[in-house]
Amino acid sequence: MGHSSPIITVIDTVFLVVRQTSLSFEFFPPRSPQIAQQLRETYQTLARLKPGYFSVTYGAGGTTRENTFETVLGIQRETGIEAAPHLSCIGSTREEIRALLESYQAQGIRRIVALRGDMPSGMHAMGDFHYANELVAFIREASGDFFHIEVAAYPEVHPQATSYRADLLNFKRKVVAGANGAITQYFYNADSYFYFVEDCRRHGIDIPVVPGVMPITNYSQLARFSDMCGAEIPRWMRKRLEGFGDDLQSIRAFGIDVVTRMCEHLLQGEAPGLHFYTMNRAEPTLTICRNLGLATP
Repeated sequence: MGHSSPIITVIDTVFLVVRQTSLSFEFFPPRSPQIAQQLRETYQTLARLKPGYFSVTYGAGGTTRENTFETVLGIQRETGIEAAPHLSCIGSTREEIRALLESYQAQGIRRIVALRGDMPSGMHAMGDFHYANELVAFIREASGDFFHIEVAAYPEVHPQATSYRADLLNFKRKVVAGANGAITQYFYNADSYFYFVEDCRRHGIDIPVVPGVMPITNYSQLARFSDMCGAEIPRWMRKRLEGFGDDLQSIRAFGIDVVTRMCEHLLQGEAPGLHFYTMNRAEPTLTICRNLGLATP
């Protein structure tokens, strides 16, 4: 695969978009004016692919609550595309979550990614919620059907789950509580996704399960993330990536090729869409979408 143009030229490109595949893109809230400007350029670029929605992450224990709120509002206002805040419940009270839901309702935000979340360092109180299914049930109790609720799914098993079956049943509890759709943790083995979806169907879980896609641009960063979240990097991929050493250009080219091929396999297998973990960068995701024929300059 060749290397794509720098982002500054990508922003000025006009795209022909193929609309059959549902796309969504995930960002994290910026912590500085420079990162905020980079994010703005990223979502303005990716908005030209007409995604179904953008999502914005939420720090452990609500540590980015205000920043997530402002970022979601800014994205939806500037692009006209639906923006979905992540909402995690660990360390939160029912009244705090209720107030946040009311604020999102007042601003016309209609989609939420509901997660358990992680306990931030130094915090010891779990709050009123222990699991994501409790948060989903509370959102339905507080807001009825106002929100479209996405939840997380783990084809390669949540790192804290006691077993594959326990994790699958936990996912089903979130669906029964009122989830409309699911986004998976990223993976690099498409078969793990297909087997997971088959198991879901056998257990009466019929909501769309959209594969999460992580472009590969930095091996050390990817290895660190994967160790934390339980996503497996196949041994052959690890060895190839390790062999490139500090050659970031080769890592990126290999990563784009591998992820493009996986996405082709997922779409051929009738995955309902693709959800990209962009790391606030447009270029890698955009290149993969171009390779898939979802965006042509």
